[in-house]
Amino acid sequence: MDLFSRNAELPDLDQAPAGRAEPLPVSGTHFVNGNPMIEPFPEGMQKAIFGLGCFWGAEKWFWELPGVYSTAAGYTAGTTPNPTHQEVCTGLTSHNEVVLLVFDPMACSYEQLLKVFWEAHDPTQGMRQGNDVGTQYRSGIYTFSPDQQQAAENSRMIFQESLQVSGYGNITTEIQAADNFYYAEDCHQQYLAKNPAGYCGLGGTGVCMPA
Repeated sequence: MDLFSRNAELPDLDQAPAGRAEPLPVSGTHFVNGNPMIEPFPEGMQKAIFGLGCFWGAEKWFWELPGVYSTAAGYTAGTTPNPTHQEVCTGLTSHNEVVLLVFDPMACSYEQLLKVFWEAHDPTQGMRQGNDVGTQYRSGIYTFSPDQQQAAENSRMIFQESLQVSGYGNITTEIQAADNFYYAEDCHQQYLAKNPAGYCGLGGTGVCMPA
């Protein structure tokens, strides 16, 4: 990952690169489980999007969960259409590095995904996660329904209380309706499965999400 991005504030819209009309090419097949990464997905599946720092490590946290059908690394909550990783790392696109999850709600609830999200990173760090500093590493939950929005907001309040007991500050996680999701380049998809010794800067706080 780009450890030298130091953008700590979202830029003005007129600074954003123009981007491109066509999506970046991806294989469409999950490297770990062989399931599709691109719609259509099987009937009954639901989607979720989380940003918790470097998407290499974030994606691995979720693809290992029972009930998660597919995952993909990508970009959201920005302005540039179909951005490249290089463009995102400038901080000028406003995008966040995120993971798209496709999951079976009968086998894995949205609340279970939220528990993993909160515990897998430090959501109090603002525009950074560990050594990774920049707007693309901010904590974020991007929801697909009012139920997801409410569950995310409730979980933030609950986890905030646990963090405060442990001496942590205020959660900086943004929670908002999902916008466009742009798939990252194929080399970033399931990166840590393809490169087992690859970099992962994620580290949780050690605080558990209450049941």
